[in-house]
Amino acid sequence: MAATPYIVTKGVVLRETETKEADKILTLLTADQGKISVIARGARRKGCKYAACAQSLAYSEWTLYRKGDWYYANEGHTLELWNGLRTHLEAMSLAFYLAELTEAVTTEGADASELLRHLLNGLYALSALHKPPALVKAAFELKLLSLAGYEPLADGCAYCGCPDPEQPLLDVVQGVLRCRKCGSGESGLSMPLCGASLAALRHVVYGDAKRLYSFTLPQDALRRLGGAAEAFAAAQLERGFRTLDFYKSLQPVEMPSK
Repeated sequence: MAATPYIVTKGVVLRETETKEADKILTLLTADQGKISVIARGARRKGCKYAACAQSLAYSEWTLYRKGDWYYANEGHTLELWNGLRTHLEAMSLAFYLAELTEAVTTEGADASELLRHLLNGLYALSALHKPPALVKAAFELKLLSLAGYEPLADGCAYCGCPDPEQPLLDVVQGVLRCRKCGSGESGLSMPLCGASLAALRHVVYGDAKRLYSFTLPQDALRRLGGAAEAFAAAQLERGFRTLDFYKSLQPVEMPSK
């Protein structure tokens, strides 16, 4: 009888689902296997040797074997548990949204090395660098969609070609930049930007991924960038996210200015 073929891979748990007895089904994002489903038998039992690896967001090295359509966990060793998130509810809730959003754009069996690297960088920015959650959220959404094939065209107005529109808007349905006066009747939803938020959008989409979060914005410009990024992700993926709803429920209610 042939020996069971094992594979060793590193990945982040995007989602965990409790199943019968003490097992879990893990949705794991790996660089080489893409998104895979892993049955972690006994992961909910006290003393399970890989219980820490079987938590949402945990980044671990796994030894797996395949049986039919499923992967099964054999061993696991944690590489990063993002302890910097554990005492910050807003950052933790945002991290769960980053994972759910990543899952939405990832397919099984495809090379996901860039997407995994992007997710790890986002989690690191929240956990270790303590970057502002609103900044991480906007930059992560825009760059993730770009990596997944939905990159917006932001080098100039899609209609008149002006490189620096005076009143820029991002058409989140068509995925293009436009002047306020151009193409106003051709889109159902365009989000207003400003000079600073447009510069930040270009930095995110076209800049060095290693410096993705190395910018600051005034609060109003960050709010515009965040609104455009969230609307762009929702329009392109045509769905909502439960984790995003929870993250937003934690945000303070803005009082109308007098």
